[in-house]
Amino acid sequence: MAVVTEQTQAVEADKVHALVQLLRTRSYEEIRQRMYDNPPGSPWWVACTIELDIRNGEQMAAALSATSRVLEKLRGSTQHFEQLAETLHESTKEVMDMLAGTKEAGRRLEIAVYVTIGITLVQLFNLIFEVFRKR
Repeated sequence: MAVVTEQTQAVEADKVHALVQLLRTRSYEEIRQRMYDNPPGSPWWVACTIELDIRNGEQMAAALSATSRVLEKLRGSTQHFEQLAETLHESTKEVMDMLAGTKEAGRRLEIAVYVTIGITLVQLFNLIFEVFRKR
């Protein structure tokens, strides 16, 4: 009895395999329709579920591969952005140093202007004093 059951299962497995091969060229809609038209457990239903599982697995593999490529690109972009951020940080430090130097130069210029104004006023008062002294 066990030999007959094994032979029946082998024949059904071969039939399911042949049906899966037949379904390889069919559309999702046709496979689903055949699956719904046949009772669960029938060779057609099993073949349809196997084919749908195969296709879903292929799509998952393609999606994982695409995700891996995108993640690799994101890693590269992240590294590039980190380099850009470092460059920006260094440039900002240089600009801050230049601004500090400019601020100091501005202070020195301000002092020089005050000294120049003071000397000009002294010279003006001296000139006025000399003019009134001669009169």
